[in-house]
Amino acid sequence: MKLAPAPQRVVGSDGKPLLGRFSGAAESFDWHLLAGEHARSSLWRRFHHKKWHYVSLVSEQVMAAVAIVDLGWTSTCFAYAFDRNDSDMMANFSQDGLPGRLSVSVGEHAGAASWFRTRSTQISIEPLEGERYQLTLRCPYMEIDAEFGPPIAPLLLATGPVQGGALHGTQKSPGMPLTGEIRTFRDEYKLDGGVASFDYSNGLLARETSWRWASGHNLEMGFNLQSGYFGGHENALWIDGEVVPLAPAHFIFDPHDPMQRWHIFTEDDQLELYFTPDGARRQDRNLLVAASRYIQPVGHFSGWVRSEPEGPKRIVTQLAGVTEDHYSRW
Repeated sequence: MKLAPAPQRVVGSDGKPLLGRFSGAAESFDWHLLAGEHARSSLWRRFHHKKWHYVSLVSEQVMAAVAIVDLGWTSTCFAYAFDRNDSDMMANFSQDGLPGRLSVSVGEHAGAASWFRTRSTQISIEPLEGERYQLTLRCPYMEIDAEFGPPIAPLLLATGPVQGGALHGTQKSPGMPLTGEIRTFRDEYKLDGGVASFDYSNGLLARETSWRWASGHNLEMGFNLQSGYFGGHENALWIDGEVVPLAPAHFIFDPHDPMQRWHIFTEDDQLELYFTPDGARRQDRNLLVAASRYIQPVGHFSGWVRSEPEGPKRIVTQLAGVTEDHYSRW
């Protein structure tokens, strides 16, 4: 199935959302322009509008991730670096911003700049020429200087309804060539020759939101899978320079022991993978007005994928990536 080109804006001139899966990037997620049955008040949007920009960096030795999250009424960020050789989480931090948007700016689309700034932490994700990007991080635990891109295939744009909320949109990238360096208390780690990918999400979500997620990429193929609040809208496979939509995904794992092996497959018989965790970032929080339970195992996938139900299977072996089990009351 070939996807239609992505619209520039996810809300049409008539105030109706443009829903579906598309190939390419949108330039605007203007939810305030929604009209009719889709319209929401500015006060409602303030408490339900959530945006985040997540970047994954993978080299032979290190897996790292950086995220900037704008919750509307507050903000947060996190980053970690995991040594793949000895399964050691070398750095793992998170920090909340000031109320409102004084500490954070998540861009209005995947190609716009995002930043998080406090006295001790500075993070920026910025576009460069030629569909390339720059990530800079400074915090007490580590430093990152990385550049990545261009993508090996088109981005995925997915938009759709959200039960208990309104609408959601997300941009997922395929793998991208990576260069740069991560510096921790232990050593300096070169990222040259590695692979980067990102998740840009922007939507009007429910007060309580949960999901399971899986993502893995190299420069030949990759995938993004989600089960939960967004259904199968963002499920996709990148293969042979194309982005291929996938059916709903099933995640079979032990939520009480997520460090055991995961089994993941899609209903269209185009993907079946087993994920072996090597380590994990986890964080549980229970505040007066918000709570979250989160674990993101890092590890590798093995199994097979294919671009069509009756097509030949492409074997996947030791593909680095992550899974996630996440619940938020926000």
